[in-house]
Amino acid sequence: MTALIILAAGESSRLGFPKQTLLYKGKTLIELAIESGLKSKCNPVIVVLGANADKIEPGIKSNDIQIIHNTAWTQGMASSIRAGINYIKDDNTITGAMIMLCDQPFVNRAIIDSLLYKQQTGTNIVACTYKDTFGVPALFKRALFTELLLLQGQEGAKKVINNHPDDVATVPFEKGGIDIDTVTDYEELLRNA
Repeated sequence: MTALIILAAGESSRLGFPKQTLLYKGKTLIELAIESGLKSKCNPVIVVLGANADKIEPGIKSNDIQIIHNTAWTQGMASSIRAGINYIKDDNTITGAMIMLCDQPFVNRAIIDSLLYKQQTGTNIVACTYKDTFGVPALFKRALFTELLLLQGQEGAKKVINNHPDDVATVPFEKGGIDIDTVTDYEELLRNA
């Protein structure tokens, strides 16, 4: 069983308000991420909240998800990854964790399930490729949980991917490089909708 950990604890400081609540095609970015996760073969679907949890949680708590509160969210993305991995690490039925962000609007069930399918290659990591790099969503087998727990500050899953270049299978995800960090990013997303 592969858990899906959706990182949604950030403050959206460059945007000025919670990006998780931005609307795209009638749903918030966090709702789109959760919907893709619940339609996929991942189980459980875990959402890590931090900044603005009081504004975000009411809109998502009716979903069949686990919500974790990362009280250390000010320490950066690594703290949310650690919160998610700590939540699942003692459940031995979970063989891997897929890490995804809440601000990649083009992640869908097909991308998530492609990563799951690609596990058959036997590598410990399956990552998306876009813009000439590896990135999330990315799947990590249990063997790498300890390394994920060692991430600090703004370090993300990409650091672990880069540490194991010969142990990565990939899934192309052309629109994976589109994420929403600024008002300009959001305006461009809406223009191209």
